Amino acid sequence: MTLAIETCGLTRRFGGRTAVQDLAMQVPAQAVYGFLGPNGAGKTTTLKMLLGLIRPSEGRALIEGIDVAADRMGAARKVGALLEAHGLHANLTGRENLEITRRLLALPRGETDRVLEVVEMRPDAHRRVSDYSLGMRQRLGIARALLGAPPVLILDEPTNGLDPDGIADMRGFLAGLPARTGATVLLSSHLLNEVEQTASHVGVIFAGRLAVQGPLADLTARAAPGLDVEVDQPDRARPLILARGFDLAEGDGLSVRLRPGDDVRAAAAGLNRALVEAGIAVFALTPRRRSLETLYRHVADQNRLPTAHKEAA
Repeated sequence: MTLAIETCGLTRRFGGRTAVQDLAMQVPAQAVYGFLGPNGAGKTTTLKMLLGLIRPSEGRALIEGIDVAADRMGAARKVGALLEAHGLHANLTGRENLEITRRLLALPRGETDRVLEVVEMRPDAHRRVSDYSLGMRQRLGIARALLGAPPVLILDEPTNGLDPDGIADMRGFLAGLPARTGATVLLSSHLLNEVEQTASHVGVIFAGRLAVQGPLADLTARAAPGLDVEVDQPDRARPLILARGFDLAEGDGLSVRLRPGDDVRAAAAGLNRALVEAGIAVFALTPRRRSLETLYRHVADQNRLPTAHKEAA
């Protein structure tokens, strides 16, 4: 497997606080890698080390095999980035914004048209950025990151602040970027549902440590299935469910987490029988599909973090 991004023992300390510890990230070439974790987990610090904006305390970060700390300029030529504050000039047109960067990078004149075509913005290139929607500004920022055809793109919260239509539009655009450009995409996000529909691979970071990573399909297939249970006496049902060896996820209602490999139908039948025999009326037993949220909840529980929400910043 060819890796576009790799970190080996990557660690960053700020005084006595360790923000990232012994990170071993592996991002395959031409993947869309979703980087997830709660606020303060170390996502931003990791991205800054990958971009050479801060140096690691220990370990290495490699972009296309180039050590970022040892050869910052060499690594920078391999990566384009869109951070939340992308610094576009609002009084200039989209094309003029791109032309500034193209000239600074001494790229061929046709490069601006190429990236405008990739992000499907040629019809709007003559308009001032001040007239752009947030989604259009995000696309223009990605176009700027694509100048020079870098093999790696690092995008920080590319759907942040977009409305539902804008998010759906950006989702399809990002998922298709590797096929259109050959680039590898590393994106951080706090929207589990969007990452699930966009990414081919995911990594989840907690307290500065990479808790899990790999192909999304493989990880969700291994995630424990679940059942949502609706009964008339949840307080009585709870200890009965636990006594049968199942875990209950945090949050409202009775959300039963089965064991990996459990047959969902057999488990539902057994629970239904036990509850009814105990005099508890069962209104519904609804299988919960394996998903990125299921995986995230499991990893969060292992790291003893609250998981009632569906977002991981």
